[in-house]
Amino acid sequence: MNDIKVHLKRLPHGAGLQLPTYETSGSVGMDLRAAIGAEMPEVLAPGERKLIATGIAIALPVGYEAQVRPRSGLASRYGIGVLNSPGTIDADYRGEIKVILVNHGTEPFAVLRGERIAQIVIAPVTRATLIETSDLAETARGASGFGSSGTR
Repeated sequence: MNDIKVHLKRLPHGAGLQLPTYETSGSVGMDLRAAIGAEMPEVLAPGERKLIATGIAIALPVGYEAQVRPRSGLASRYGIGVLNSPGTIDADYRGEIKVILVNHGTEPFAVLRGERIAQIVIAPVTRATLIETSDLAETARGASGFGSSGTR
């Protein structure tokens, strides 16, 4: 396991909220919390998506990214997901982390202040150099795709 230092800035509307933490010793992701007004939850109707603030910004070291992913409990119980999953936060981005939540469920879902809405995973990045060529090496699969390997 590789530990890195990530600087975090709490924004004014994130005051009083718990910072992202690993919930267990084996957790890969840290939970992000909704930094919305306590007096007015954000309600997602079925099929609706909303951009939800987290009240934090981070400074990742070069060579790392942060991935914003859904929480499995919200997905299985209520059909709540992260629309562009995984959302990518680049090392040079310094703005607030926001989460695009979507309600794939059949009932409205109220997002409350401080609720754990997504998780963030810090991961190393590999950059590629693309080399244009007229031919690619052959493989057994070739150009077959989109279900060509079957479902069973």
